[in-house]
Amino acid sequence: MGLGSNKSTWQRQTLYFGHERGDKYSSLVFDNRGMGGSDTPILRYSTSEMAKDCIELLDHLGWTKDRQLNITGVSMGGMIAQELALMIPNRIATLNLLSTAPYIENTTSFFENLRTRVMMFVPKPLDRSVLDASLSLFPASWLSLPDTIHLPSESTPLVEPPPGHPFPYAHFSTNYERFAAAELTKRLDPKAFKTYGFLLQAIAAGWHHKSPAQLKELGDKVGRERIAVMHGTLDRLISFPHGEKLIAFIQPGRAEIREGDGHAIPIQEEDWFHAKMVAFFEEFN
Repeated sequence: MGLGSNKSTWQRQTLYFGHERGDKYSSLVFDNRGMGGSDTPILRYSTSEMAKDCIELLDHLGWTKDRQLNITGVSMGGMIAQELALMIPNRIATLNLLSTAPYIENTTSFFENLRTRVMMFVPKPLDRSVLDASLSLFPASWLSLPDTIHLPSESTPLVEPPPGHPFPYAHFSTNYERFAAAELTKRLDPKAFKTYGFLLQAIAAGWHHKSPAQLKELGDKVGRERIAVMHGTLDRLISFPHGEKLIAFIQPGRAEIREGDGHAIPIQEEDWFHAKMVAFFEEFN
């Protein structure tokens, strides 16, 4: 998952694949170093070292067969996935790179880029921080829509009721309210969100760099037909030109340009994303 996020951000996907279709899929989500339940060593982070963390976990689980893994990475997670694919290309069945980049470059004016970078690290009141985060991840028009997320029920395998309440789970009034509740839950838990871990992750994402030659090698070894790149045209965190450049460098079998989508495609386009992933998985598994 991306910068400052933890594994619970994948809850829509773990419900769909892990709980409701657990007879067919095994779903693995984890916190990158610096966030959530993972350790936060005080040293310089890099996307390549974070990829090695993932490989250690996969090896521990015994997921070591050729063409066994369907890897999906969003934002910084997509950068880590690029490194992973270069390290263990033969173990990958499909590689899905969402809202990510070969490297970060300035695609706006100098002053707009400077303001964006500075504002990431300026302390702000919690309510303002949550609002700014929502607008960086989603279009304002989507945030104001009713919350229609697919929720688990009492009959869903391996799902517990809401903490302190019986079933059923309930909807919020809007998408923004659901996002704000999840973000507040994370930020108010010092074990879930670690400020210095966020800073160290930001360094890793900022210094990530994969050249055209490296990404050509990635495509050659994994197989371009097994690679999908997705990017929203309204992405405010990693702007759309980054996605265009990644597509040009890899030449993936599937390039999905999502008009009007923001940064968090698996959340904003939940049903569409699941349908795309199922079709992709079934083709190569």
